[in-house]
Amino acid sequence: MPRPGREAPASRTAARPASRTATTAKGARQPAAGRGGGGGRPPQGGRPPHGGGSAPLRLVNPRPRLRLVAVGLTLVILAFTVRLLQVQAIDASAYADKAAVNRYITVPLAAERGAITARDGSALAGTVDAYDITADPYLLSPEQTKIKDAPERAARILAPLLGQDRTELAGKLSRSGTRYVLLARQQTPQTWRKIKKLKARLAAEASAAPKGEKPNVLAGIYQEKHAKRVYPNKDLAAGVLGFVNSDGKGGAGLEAMLDDKLVGENGKITYAQSGGRQVPTAGVREQEAEPGSDVELTLDRDIQWSAQRAISDQVEKSHADSGYVIVQDTRTGQLLGMAGAPGFDPNDIRGAKVDSFGNPAVQDVYEPGSTSKVMSMAAVLEEGKATPTTAVTVPNRLKRADRAFADDIDHPTWHLTLNGVLAKSSNIGTILATEQLGKTQKEANQVLYRYLRKFGIGRPTGLGFPGETDGLLARPGKWSDSQQYTIPFGQGLSLNAVQAASIYSTIANGGERIEPTVVRGTTGPDGRYEPADPPAKRRVVSEKTAKTLSRMLESVVSDMEGTGTTAKIPGYRVAGKTGTANRVDPKTGRYHGYTASFAGFAPADKPRITVYCAVQNPKKGSYFGSDVCGPVYKKVMKFSLKSLQIPPTGAKPARLPVLAGKGRNG
Repeated sequence: MPRPGREAPASRTAARPASRTATTAKGARQPAAGRGGGGGRPPQGGRPPHGGGSAPLRLVNPRPRLRLVAVGLTLVILAFTVRLLQVQAIDASAYADKAAVNRYITVPLAAERGAITARDGSALAGTVDAYDITADPYLLSPEQTKIKDAPERAARILAPLLGQDRTELAGKLSRSGTRYVLLARQQTPQTWRKIKKLKARLAAEASAAPKGEKPNVLAGIYQEKHAKRVYPNKDLAAGVLGFVNSDGKGGAGLEAMLDDKLVGENGKITYAQSGGRQVPTAGVREQEAEPGSDVELTLDRDIQWSAQRAISDQVEKSHADSGYVIVQDTRTGQLLGMAGAPGFDPNDIRGAKVDSFGNPAVQDVYEPGSTSKVMSMAAVLEEGKATPTTAVTVPNRLKRADRAFADDIDHPTWHLTLNGVLAKSSNIGTILATEQLGKTQKEANQVLYRYLRKFGIGRPTGLGFPGETDGLLARPGKWSDSQQYTIPFGQGLSLNAVQAASIYSTIANGGERIEPTVVRGTTGPDGRYEPADPPAKRRVVSEKTAKTLSRMLESVVSDMEGTGTTAKIPGYRVAGKTGTANRVDPKTGRYHGYTASFAGFAPADKPRITVYCAVQNPKKGSYFGSDVCGPVYKKVMKFSLKSLQIPPTGAKPARLPVLAGKGRNG
C-alpha cells in the first residue's frame, strides 16, 4: 500500500516528464537515474540501450570524407582545365576553321567579259545583266529544316523556272560538305525576280506557322550577278566571233582565240552569314574582279552584212553545201568582211547544228581551180619566160603523162596570147606556159613550187583561228605524174578562202604580201588602247609583174572573150578571175561535185578592195564560177566601194590582146 501523504508512483510519473537529463562533470548530458542509481524504468514507449547499459554518443571525424570530396572536385576541375587548354590552345585553329565553315561563306565574283566591236565601235558581242542561281545545301539539310525532303521540295519549285531536271537539281541541293553549289548560269533578271518572290512568300508562311511546320525550303537559294554574253546582230559574223560556252569560256572563233584577253580575272568575296543572310557587322573580305579587255576588229559591220546576205542567198539558191566571202583591204591586209553560210546564232547554241560552228573560211580546205592560175602566170612573168602578148597555141587536147588534158569546153585550136590564156581560163595554155619555167619538167616544178609558197600556199594565214588549216601543197618531189600538170591550173593543191583572197590582195598591193589581220586593237581595263602588232610583210613578185597581172585580170572581166563578164561594175575598172574546180567530197575522199569561185579587186588601176567568193557543191542551176560567184562578187564589191566612198579613177581600162595576131581586142 502506498504510504499516507504520498501520491502513488503512477500519479507522480504522469505529472512529470517521462525522462530527465542531467549534466555530467564533463558537460555531457546524461539521462536521469532512477531511484537507487540503477537503470530504473526506461521512458514509456522507449527502448533500453543495447546490452541493458548506456554508452556516450560520439561524432564521426569529417576530415577523411572532406578529403575525398576535395580530391573528386580537384579531378573534375583538372579535367575541365585540360579540356579547356585543348580547345583554347592546342586545337584552337581546328575549331576556328570548323566554326568558319559554318559561319563564313566565300563566293566568286565573276569578271565582266570584254566586248567585241567592229572597226566603227558598233557592238558585235557584249554583255547584259544576268544572274547565276546558287544554293547553300547546309540550309536545306534535315538538321536545319527539320524535314528530310527539303532538297526535293526546293527542286520541285525551281525545276520549271530554271528549265532543269528535278532529280538533278535535288542532287545538287543535297550535296554535303559544301556551303556553295551552282544551280544555273546566266539566268535573266526576270527569272531571279520570280524566285525571289517565291522565297519571300515561303518565308512569310514559315514565320506565321508554328515553328517547324512550314519550313522555307528556298531559304538557301541565292543569286550572283553574272553578266550574260549576247550577240546583238544574231548570226552576223558568227563564224568569226564564235560563242561562249556554259562555263563562261570561249567555245569557238575569236571568243576562244582571245579568251585570255576577254575573260578578265574573277574575284571573290567572303562574308559571315546567319540563317542564309549576310551579317553586316561581321566584316567582309573582298577581292575585286578585273574586267576583260575590249577587242576592236577590222571588220566593217555593213560590209560584213552585205557579204553574209549575198553568200547566204546564193547558197540557198544553188542548193549548195556551203559558201564563203572574204573582203580585204589591199593596202593593209585587214579583213573587212569574213562571211559564211550556213551560219548559226551564237545566242542560241542549243538550236544550232554542231557542224555549223567554227569558221569555215579558214577551216575548210579545197582545191581552188582556175583562180589559182594567177600564181602560175605570176611565176612565168616574174621569171621572164613570157609577156602578156606572147603567142600560145592551145590545142583541144594536150597529152601529158598518162592522160590527155582538156579545157572546160571543146574547141578548135586556139591561137591566144598569154593574156588570152588567162582571160579564157585555158588549162592547156597554162600547162604550156608553166613548162617554160625550167629546162626540164622537174626544174619547172621546183620554180612553180617556190612561187606558190611565197604566195602563202601550205602556210598559216597568220590569223591564228582555232582549227585553221594551212592548206595542202606537197613538195615537188612528191608530185605525181598528173599532179605536175594539174597543179598549175589549181587541181592537186588545196587552200582556204582567206589564203585565196590574200593571193589577189598581194597582186593588188604591188606584189607585196601583207599578212591578213582581223584584230585592230584592244582596250584594257584601265581604258588604254593598244593597237595590234603590225602584220608581217614579204615581197612575192616585183611591182612591175603585179601591175602587168592586174591589167591581164582586167581582160577577164572587161573583154568579151573573158570568162568573168558577170562581175562588171559600171564606172569602175575591175580585175577578176573565175574558178570551177572538181571538188573532193570530205566524207568519201573522192571527187564529187564542184567548187565555184571568183576572185578579184577594184579599182583595177588603183586597188583598194579585194573580194573572194567560193560556193561548195552547187546542185541547182549552173556550177560555173562565173555564174555562181560572179554575181556575188559584183554585189559585195559594189556595196563595199560605195560604203567606203571609193570613187572610180576615171582612167580608161587597159585592153591587152586576147587573140594572138589580132592586135587589141574590143
